[in-house]
Amino acid sequence: MSESEDRQPNGGTRWRRFAAMMVPATAVAGGIILGMANGAIAASFDVSGQTFKVGASRLVGEGFEQYGGMAKEKNGTIHPVAVSEIADAKLYDLCQSVNASVPGLKIVLTINAGGGGKPATAKGLLIDMDSLEGDATFTNIQIGRDATDLNEHAQPKSFGQSADKVVIKDLRQVARSTSAGTFTLNGLKLKVNVGDKAKECFPDPK
Repeated sequence: MSESEDRQPNGGTRWRRFAAMMVPATAVAGGIILGMANGAIAASFDVSGQTFKVGASRLVGEGFEQYGGMAKEKNGTIHPVAVSEIADAKLYDLCQSVNASVPGLKIVLTINAGGGGKPATAKGLLIDMDSLEGDATFTNIQIGRDATDLNEHAQPKSFGQSADKVVIKDLRQVARSTSAGTFTLNGLKLKVNVGDKAKECFPDPK
């Protein structure tokens, strides 16, 4: 991951090829992992254990918070995740894909929405993610907060960060769960793609 960084006059900070668990790379990665080890639990429901991909040409979020957590399957299997909370989010040209292939047949379920300048919108968005890439700008970011100030169920003294606003261009996210108080998908298109047409939103992260 490259870390080309330049300070913006409005207080935002830009990272090329932003990775959500590294802001800046060493300090935040260590802090997030510490939060995971301390046992902060993320999703309030059992996850399937399968990841899915979410892409967007641009995400604009107001009220951003992030800390380490765990996503739990019904059988008790635990997955360390980076938990991101966004109070109010807009996602332009949203694409979500799930690989549902079976032996001998490739199957991908895709959902598209938020095109034509009418973004998908979410309030109270909560994401448990494995990875995230894009070009990100934060406004009034605070790095190294006690995670319990962001989520009361987090482990005391574990790592957290927050920002008044986040803008991520060319978003590529691998997640284990997403939930929201309200999720509006303008221009929703759902399709089951089979064989040669079974393509995910983007290739697997390297």
